[in-house]
This record gives sequence, structure tokens and C-alpha cells, in this order.
Amino acid sequence: MLACGLALLGGPAALPAHAQTTPATSSETGALLTPAQFLGYELGARFTPHATLLRYVEHVAAHSTGRMRVQPYGSTYENRPLEVVQVGTPENLARLDDIRQNNLRLAGLQSGTARTEAPAVVWLSYNIHGNEAVSSEAVMQVLYDLANPQNEQTREYLQHTVLLIDPCVNPDGHERYAQWYNRVRAQSPNASPYAWEHHEPWPGGRYNHYYFDLNRDWAWQTQQESRQRVTLYNQWLPQVHADFHEMGPDDPYYFSPAAKPYHEDITDFQRKFQGIIGDYNRTVFDKNNWLYFTRETYDLFYPSYGDTYPSFNGAIGMTYEQGGSGRAGVRYAKADGDTLTLAQRISHHHAASLATIRAASERQPELIREFKKYFDDARTKPRGTYKTFVVAGAGDPGQLKAFTQYLERQQIQYGYAPRRQRTRGFNYFSGKEENVQVEAQDVVVSMFQPKSTLVKVLFEPRPALEDSLTYDITAWALPYSFGLKSYALKDRIATDGKAPSKATLNNSAATGQPYAYVARWNNLQDVRFLSRLLQQKVKVRVAGRAFEAEGQKYQPGTLVITRTGNETMGAKFDQLVRAQADSSGVMLQAVKSGFSTSGADLGSGYVRNVARPNVAVVAGEGVSSTAFGEVWHFFEQQIGYPVTVLGSDYLRSVPLAKFDVLILPDGDYSDIYSERQLEALKTWVRGGGRLIAMEGASAFLAGKKDFLLRTKPADSSATKKTNPYRLLKPYANAEREQIGQRVQGSVYRVQLDNTHPLAFGYGDTYFALVRDTLNYRFLGEGGWNVGVLKRDNYAAGFAGRQARRKLTDTFVFGAQDMGRGQVIYMADNPLFRGFWQGGKLLFGNALFFVGQ
Repeated sequence: MLACGLALLGGPAALPAHAQTTPATSSETGALLTPAQFLGYELGARFTPHATLLRYVEHVAAHSTGRMRVQPYGSTYENRPLEVVQVGTPENLARLDDIRQNNLRLAGLQSGTARTEAPAVVWLSYNIHGNEAVSSEAVMQVLYDLANPQNEQTREYLQHTVLLIDPCVNPDGHERYAQWYNRVRAQSPNASPYAWEHHEPWPGGRYNHYYFDLNRDWAWQTQQESRQRVTLYNQWLPQVHADFHEMGPDDPYYFSPAAKPYHEDITDFQRKFQGIIGDYNRTVFDKNNWLYFTRETYDLFYPSYGDTYPSFNGAIGMTYEQGGSGRAGVRYAKADGDTLTLAQRISHHHAASLATIRAASERQPELIREFKKYFDDARTKPRGTYKTFVVAGAGDPGQLKAFTQYLERQQIQYGYAPRRQRTRGFNYFSGKEENVQVEAQDVVVSMFQPKSTLVKVLFEPRPALEDSLTYDITAWALPYSFGLKSYALKDRIATDGKAPSKATLNNSAATGQPYAYVARWNNLQDVRFLSRLLQQKVKVRVAGRAFEAEGQKYQPGTLVITRTGNETMGAKFDQLVRAQADSSGVMLQAVKSGFSTSGADLGSGYVRNVARPNVAVVAGEGVSSTAFGEVWHFFEQQIGYPVTVLGSDYLRSVPLAKFDVLILPDGDYSDIYSERQLEALKTWVRGGGRLIAMEGASAFLAGKKDFLLRTKPADSSATKKTNPYRLLKPYANAEREQIGQRVQGSVYRVQLDNTHPLAFGYGDTYFALVRDTLNYRFLGEGGWNVGVLKRDNYAAGFAGRQARRKLTDTFVFGAQDMGRGQVIYMADNPLFRGFWQGGKLLFGNALFFVGQ
């Protein structure tokens, strides 16, 4: 089917086996080689290593008669190169930067007059999920067709388009999958679904090095690959972006139009043009008698996908899904009796790629016109009720700096309020419309700017959900995720105020040799600062009570770094502490005395030493790979603190006495901890160990002997006599019936006991992104209910009626004493996807303060 599909699209069929050659090198001169000629095997015969893929990319670019250039844009955590191939006519490539800048002028992000007779910019992204590796095979044929001077169709397409083609967005995941599959596959690929080659081992190849889903990271850019890619993306802002994926092996092919819910800010034109590109795809698929579906499953709501994020940046964003994924391998026997081959999968993605390019080329004037209109409307008549978003500048300068840096990465313009003024607006923290006092130097984000649609999407308090059948989170507002006091205003306000002075953001400690340094405890930067000090063997103490010193008030959790206890460092003590504060972005206060005008003195027993814990985390079968990755990334990339990874397969042989803290990420621990192993774990805790159980790990411990966590009993009112006809439900409504019990990434206001070390640095509330129906009793005697959901604590997002009932009077975070140790329960994950900034301090507290 591959040869048939390519021939119908005007491309050459793959060479027969007798015509194959040995692999070529990129340094060879001569004619452009087909993928089969270059690789020495037919496309679809095996999975191509990433390095070989890039060698072929270089070969094609070098033999493209001036139609291609390779642009490196970064590297992965495992140091594999990331690059895009720039494709255009020789004339357009010669003026490529002018075309790029003109595109930004069309969007109003660069000054000057924009030309509307410009080529449409199309960006194609392949293999963002590493084990959906077919797209990196298909891209080789796509590039060959675009470079082939005899291919008149693609030559015509390039008269009206400039292409940016990323052959492999996730090289680390791709290699994890390809190397595994090529190692275990049978000499003749075994199509049986039960064969070894169709069962990836933990953690699978879908994710990047830290097991993050890069297709959930477009908006948040927590990962190195995402930051580098989106930086380049925002330097172009294409009119069309297509993201190539795979789904289950028994599924056919999916292309646009997308399923509901559409986010309300997907414009009418974007919806219409999704259908137009779908028609181009449909024509090819119908001609080849290939099965496909549209308008199901894949919605356009959550803003951090490869279709939605481009859409909120003015593009026609699309997902393409081919049946197969990591399960299918080279051959797979489907449930319907047919056999799915890698060659067939390649032909489908190849066809969709060229159909997309063709649609953009033939509709180029319309794309350019509507692209300009999109951004003109954004600047002059932005969508939505709110026209200004205000983030309070006082209280947490470190977190505010992280927030403004995030805005800058997104090309979102912001300013500062020039003076104090009163108005009305929506208070994110109270959830109400009320009187608002804007202070001078508050951060002000106006909707009257090119990126106003993205601003609205990222700031909207409660996204309008036209249909509850969506498959990701439904709330994400930046004020909640950063935990910053914020308001949404219906009016415009001035933004010509001055930024806070550097002294409020940087180390303000006095010179000389003070009695101690004091640092407030508010955010991730403070956790990083503590991590660095402990690793430098600096003795640090933490205040367990509020105090006032030299005219400044400090809350529990404040770090106190006294000269006493650090005498052996001599003069290096001051230099080291100040340097680490500067590099971490932490503001220090130097104090001349250990006396506090109120509260505990610095030498009080309430100001306790912070130990340098030896930390381990469990990974492997039974543990969620993404949940483990979130913990791993937190330690290595966010706070730079050493952590030992323990495999679940040999955990029983590990002497836990070597560690102070053991972290159990989300997962199913029933096969990891037998009754005997659980007793050994409790013995370790009683001896002084600290166990942090997250999500599924907390659920595993709930109800077991000696653990205080318990699930709530079933609602007795639900078991009372009810209408017997309630059981007569249409099968077609089954999915919607289940919705009532689901929580789809909703924001809830968690009530905190901030006198407990687990909640140091917080006020009396924390906004959590709740994704499961938590249903736990409050901890009994011997436990501390540090974070709980009371009544009416819902803030934003979708939660079914039954789920909302359960999410009332429910335990979320807390700790219990067990002998000399502690068990810390985190029923909700504060590290979810690495973007929920407001929760990271909770994890830092669990790591460094609880039990100290």
C-alpha cells in the first residue's frame, strides 16, 4: 500500500528489494537518493535510528538544488540534536529572514508595513511522542518528494508556501522505542498481538528523557525541548501547524475537523479551514480506499497541545492520528482480522503531509488575509469580557519575576500600573466580582495586544466548556498556577508605570558580617536556594513561628542562616550565602542581632536546624512513569538536589536505613509491597524515616494497618430507596453518565493549616489542580490535616455532580507521626506536569521541613 499511496500523490514508489543499495553517507556527491537507496532497506521494513534519520535529512538538503536548509534549534536532555528543515523555492530561501520578519509584521509583533502577497508559512511536527515513530519514517519520503526536481506537484506547492519541517520533536523517546523494538523484534516481524515486540517495557518511548509528555507542554514549556522549539516557533508564527501522531493499532486514521469541545476562542475561520484541509485529506484517502474518521475524540480545548497552542497563536492547528503507536511494530494483527503494516502507516502520514501542504499552497491568499485579520482584531477588538488582567506586585517578588519571564517567553506584552487606583473586577482568590484596589507597580496585562487571544486563554478564570466530553484538564489559569493575587477587569487601565526597582528582586543583604541572614520562604526559588546551601554544607535553620526583627515581619518557614554554626567557613560564609542568593533569585535580609522584637528569637527552640536529607524515589513497573518523571525533573532540573532512583524490581533488597526520605510517586503498589515488605517499610518509618506517598501511593496505603488515611464511606443517602427505572439508561449515554463521576483537571481552593511545616510559606489557602475524585476522611488522632477541601471550595474547571459531592469535607494533604518518623500523604500531586508553580513549595516543605 505504500507504493500505491505514494504513486497516487505523484511521488516515486519505494524501490523493489533487488534495487536496494548499501547505506550512503551525507558526504557523498551525486544524485538525490530515495530513502530506500540511502538506508539500504525499504521504508517500513524497520525503525530508523535518529542519527541515521538526521543523516538522510542532511543528504536531502544537500541535494535539494537550493530548496532546503537545515536549521539546528537546540538539543535534548540526552544531547541529541533538534532541528527543522526550511523548505522553499531557491528565491524564497534567499530571502527567508525577510519572509519571517514580514510574517511577524502581519501579526503586529514587529514594526513596519507588512506585505500580504507573502507565501504561507506551514510548520509540520513529527514524532512528538517517541513511540509513535511512524512519522519520523514518513518524513523521509516527504522530504524526498519536496527535494525531487522531477516532482512537479511539490514544485508547484513551494511557489506559495515556506515549510518548516521538524523530523523528530522527541529524539530521546524515539530512540528509547526504536532501540528496544529493533532489539526484540523477530527476524520476520511477528504480527501476533501477544508477541514480545508488541509489549513495550516500562517506561515506554512515548515521553522525553524525564518522562514528560511534550504534547502537553506547548504552553507551559517546562521541558528543554519545548522551550527551544517554541522559541523558534514564535520567531515565525506559521499560518498552519500540523502535528503527526498515532493512536491504538485497531483504529484507522483521524484528521480534521476536530471533535467538540472547541474552545470558544477558536475562530469561525479556523473552524472552517480545518474542514477545508480535511477535505483535501479526504480526497486522497477516498481515492486510496483508506479508512478514516473525523469530528471524534480529538478536541480543541486544552491550550497546551500541538493543535491548540498554534491555534491560539493565529494558526490553523491540527492533529493527525494514525492507528498503530508503540504497540503495532512493523506488523500487527488487528482485531478485525486485517494486518496493519508499518509501510501502510507511513503511506497515510505521507499522504496527509502532502495534502496539508497542497491545501495551504492553493488557499494561500485566504490564509494570509485571515492571519492578518486575526491579529488586527486581537489588537483592536479583543474577545471576551475582561480587557485587563492585574497581578499584585507586592508579596512575592521571586514568583512575580518567574511570572513575567513566562510572559516574555510567550511574547505577551505587559506593563506596570503607574499609581494606586480603585475599580471593580473578578478576584481570582475569592472567586467574586468585587471592588479592587490596583497598586502602583502591579503587573498589568492588557488585552489590546497581538497575543490577546493567548492572554485570554491563559488568564480566563473559568473557560467556557461547550461539551464535557474532553480528555484533558479543563482549568489552568495562570493566577492559580502561579499562586499570585490577581484580578480580571472589564476596563482598560494605564500601563505606563515603572517596573519595581532591582533591589526588590535581587539580594539586598548588607555588606560586612551580620549576625545572620534571613530569607523569606515563598516559592520554588527559595527551595532552590536552600538546596544549594545544604549541598555547600551551610548550616540553615527554619523558623517554626512568626517573628519580627529589625522592623521586618517574617512568617513560619523563614530561613535563618546564622554565623554561629558556620564558623569553620570563615570569611567565605558571607560570600557563599550572598552568591547563592543572587544566583537563585532570592532576596536576603541581613540582621545585626539574634533578638526578635516579637515572636521567637533566632536562637529559640522554635528555630530548628534543617537537615540535609538523603533522598530516594521509586521507579519502575507499577509506578506511573510520568509521575516519577515529575519528581525526577523537580530534583535534577528545578532545585538541583541529589536523589537516588530505586527500581521497584529490586526495592525489597535495598537497605532503607541508608536513606532519610523515600518518595512513592503515583502508581499501583500492590505488586511492589507485599504484606511483609510493607511491615519493613513501617519499621523504617518508625526508626525516623520520612515517607512521601503521592496520589495512588496514598490510595494504596489508605485503610492498611497503622496508616491513618481512610476513604470516606459511601453516601448513605444514595443507597436509600430510589426510582427503579433509573437503571433503564440508553447505551448511547454511557459516556455522559460516567462524566458525572469525573473531575477533569478542576481548580479547587484547599484550606491550609499553615502552622504546620507542610504548609510553611502559604496563606490559609492553596489552589490545587484536582484531577481525581479525592474521597478521604480527615486523619484521626496522631495525624495532621494540613490541606482539606471544605464545602463550596470549587474555583474553576469541570467536575461532575457526583464528583463535586465527594470533593467536600475531604482530606488532600497531611502527615501522621509514626514512631520517630512521618508519613506524608499527598492525595493530590503538586508537581503535575511541572507547570503548577504554586504547588512546588508544598513538595519542598515535605522534603526539607516536615519532621525536622
